[in-house]
Amino acid sequence: MKLGKLLSLLFFFPAVITLSACGGLKSPPLPPMNPGSVEPGSAVMLRGESQPLVGTPIRIGDPLPATSLVAADSLADIDLAKVRGKVLFLSIVPSIDTKVCEAQSHYLGEEGDRLPATVERITISRDTPFAQRRFAKEADLTDIHFLSDYKEGAFGRSLGLLQENSRLLARAVILVDGKGIVRYIQVVPELTNLPDMERAFNSAVELAAGLSDAE
Repeated sequence: MKLGKLLSLLFFFPAVITLSACGGLKSPPLPPMNPGSVEPGSAVMLRGESQPLVGTPIRIGDPLPATSLVAADSLADIDLAKVRGKVLFLSIVPSIDTKVCEAQSHYLGEEGDRLPATVERITISRDTPFAQRRFAKEADLTDIHFLSDYKEGAFGRSLGLLQENSRLLARAVILVDGKGIVRYIQVVPELTNLPDMERAFNSAVELAAGLSDAE
């Protein structure tokens, strides 16, 4: 083979490899983040159809209600109302086996790595703990906790975030301070949108700084 042809091939193949590795494989775009919020106990929308929310509406300044959730990793009963000394970042999703919920959980697990260690990242859904455990393993999301409200939806009812028709949870983010008081609530108006995760991250950082100041 002539030297000129050999050199042209050497330059050509790296270009093909680069294009295949980078240009040809693109991550799917994130669903839109929605900065809006509706009141717990009101209603959210699913592609234009109203989905009423049932239960006792939670408000900023309220203590987190005492309810039992099931930990996906251990099947232990967990009452988040008893947790003290940590900021709880509650990422609430209808079902982890949907694209928007998957994106929300990945965002919490991956982008949330920059949050202080005093912020506990928790995903809550009505999926069974076994489904949550499978999802966490397949998605390699081992640095966030998965809690299930699968039994009776008691957690969702205690916040006014249980959808009346589907019996799934609304999409929401709730932040709880180190004393168990709710300090931030976003209930996403449209279920196909993500919460404003960046705004919630900023609020979690501020709450974590408050923990340090109190020490």
